[in-house]
Amino acid sequence: MHEGHKGDEGHKGDEGHKGKIRQLAGRTFVSFVAFVSFVSISAEARAEIVFFNTGRTLSIKEHHADPDDDGRLVLTLRSGGEIVCEPSIIDRIAPDEVPYPEPEVVAQVAAPEQTVAAPAVRYGEIIDKVSAEQGVNAKLVRAMIQVESAYHERARSPKGAMGLMQLMPATARQYGVADPYDPASNIEGGIKHLKSLLERLPVALALAAYNAGEAAVQRFNGVPPYPETRSYVSRILSLASR
Repeated sequence: MHEGHKGDEGHKGDEGHKGKIRQLAGRTFVSFVAFVSFVSISAEARAEIVFFNTGRTLSIKEHHADPDDDGRLVLTLRSGGEIVCEPSIIDRIAPDEVPYPEPEVVAQVAAPEQTVAAPAVRYGEIIDKVSAEQGVNAKLVRAMIQVESAYHERARSPKGAMGLMQLMPATARQYGVADPYDPASNIEGGIKHLKSLLERLPVALALAAYNAGEAAVQRFNGVPPYPETRSYVSRILSLASR
């Protein structure tokens, strides 16, 4: 990581491990669909763990070969969307023995011409509450959690970043987070840290500082030229604008 939130060890690593989220004709990788009403029941979802060559792991719903690109793999995220990546960046894929409850849609009625409330997001109430208290855009926080951990509260990076908002140990201590894997504590600490950066930097640079460290932003007088950091900032801003 670089200085600041992620330390002096460089940014989170090879951008290849996260693959490339993209859109192909007739298939949208990341989408949100509004429904007039829906009824769901809890079911244990099948899940897998991807072990990347960089040492990072990612919990996914399933994987399959990309029918539109020979040789590539499509990783289906549990939170929605897909990542397309080269098999060479993956060490192995194993079953995830931890059961993950997943809503199963029983009945739904589309409302293409009506504006309805957005689908519920995991930990949405916590995100909205703390964001309002700290004066931070909740949509920005949701996008950050999606990019940081894909809403996997037990996520841990090889550099030691933990939980939903990938707090480094020093950052967790700075904001009094006793258990970085506790969703409420992690979100509160992450939002407070983001707020401190937003008080000094424009949004894009605050996101870059969260990822690569504030010192790196100052050293390059802007978003550092690290592909992973630039992709990180771009993806969050894109998600937050939806």
